[in-house]
Amino acid sequence: MKKNVPPLGAVLSLEEAIARAIKFNAERRYRIMEEALAQGNLDVGSYDLLPKLVASAGYRERDNDQISRSKDSVTGAPSLANPFISSSRSAMTSDLSLSWSLLDFGQSYYAAKQNADRVLIAQERKRKALQLLVQDVRTAYWRVVAAQSLSEVVTQGIRDAESALQDARQIEREGLRNPLEPLRFQRQVLENIRLLETVQQELSTAKAELASLINVPLSSSIKVQAPAAELQKAWLQQPIGNLEEHALIRNADLREGMYNSRIASLETRRALLKLFPGLSFSYAMKQSDDSYLINQSWNEAGLQISFNLFNLLSAPAQMRLSEAGVALADQKRLVTQMAVLSQLHIARLQYANAIQQFERADEIAKIESRMTEHSKNQAEAEKQSKLDRVSQSTSYVLAQLRRYQALSNAQSAASKLQASLGLEPVVEAPADSSLGDLTTAVTKALAAWQLGELPDAKQAATATAR
Repeated sequence: MKKNVPPLGAVLSLEEAIARAIKFNAERRYRIMEEALAQGNLDVGSYDLLPKLVASAGYRERDNDQISRSKDSVTGAPSLANPFISSSRSAMTSDLSLSWSLLDFGQSYYAAKQNADRVLIAQERKRKALQLLVQDVRTAYWRVVAAQSLSEVVTQGIRDAESALQDARQIEREGLRNPLEPLRFQRQVLENIRLLETVQQELSTAKAELASLINVPLSSSIKVQAPAAELQKAWLQQPIGNLEEHALIRNADLREGMYNSRIASLETRRALLKLFPGLSFSYAMKQSDDSYLINQSWNEAGLQISFNLFNLLSAPAQMRLSEAGVALADQKRLVTQMAVLSQLHIARLQYANAIQQFERADEIAKIESRMTEHSKNQAEAEKQSKLDRVSQSTSYVLAQLRRYQALSNAQSAASKLQASLGLEPVVEAPADSSLGDLTTAVTKALAAWQLGELPDAKQAATATAR
């Protein structure tokens, strides 16, 4: 799993993380192998369209002569001649025969077209896997950014809270104040510690998740570069009709459903093909060293037609089954189209809501940052209690966490909108490209998404036509 995976550099960027996931992720590799296997089945299945050319050879031997009697065909009286031998005790035979069945050709033809659609299905699954992979990497990356930014603040906040908790317990033991006052103080400090530990636990798994996605050792020390928190609102300004059009053209789930419908339709044709008579042609060149044969080499040609009469009984049922299969395929396509449109509208609303939530969380985080600065100044002037300082520190950490969570959710919602539109990052780089070249390609792909522009509909339609 870790073979030929280069070690991480000093700082990991978002573009490099996505490039590493595309190149080294195990799920990504599996989808590529699945597509290669489907292509292999197509290549192998195309040979079924050829006639059958069979070469055979054999040897036979017996311990006595093959002697036969004969009788008169009119009178039925035994022949007065001695029994005769017409075959030698041992003989070598060989033949080369060519046969071609029209019915088998039709079955193989439709099977080859089905295999071609299965290749396209594998490609769509690879596209969808890429979309989900980019979405997971972006979400995990921003969680690592949050963990990296808040780790020291959370640790220091817990340390200060525990120090304040020890002071409160000392005051309670000395009994210098009302017993309820230090207890209330301890309860509030413990609640702050619980919140900070919850934040710490939530962020502790971020690096392991990102390491798994980019296929590096889970114990790796990952230091990430915090990119600019830019959320593109241009996608929300696109006419919904244009978005729906591109979703119906490029969505991976819909295209996979259309290919499956086509496979079902071809399967119906294969079933109906069995109702037709079978017509086969054959030609063979044969040879035998049997000494009793005058012509030891000869050619044979044949034409045969066969028909199972009981197929006439099943023909009406087969026709009804065919019509039901076509109707089911049409209904499934309509259901998938509606699901894709619903997915698009939901993803668009989620993206709009996520942007709004981030903007609010960002404003709150800025206010908490300024309040923390004032609290620090008051603490230095000894005008603020330790509990107030700890509470403010906890509030600041929670505000920053919610900001990063909102940013991560917005990035995830952007990926979902991108996936519903079928606009996964187009990485124009060969599969064997270096990590640097792939990172450059990913950078260009993400920059294209940030423009907030839909590709030309005619180009998308042309890309869809296989």
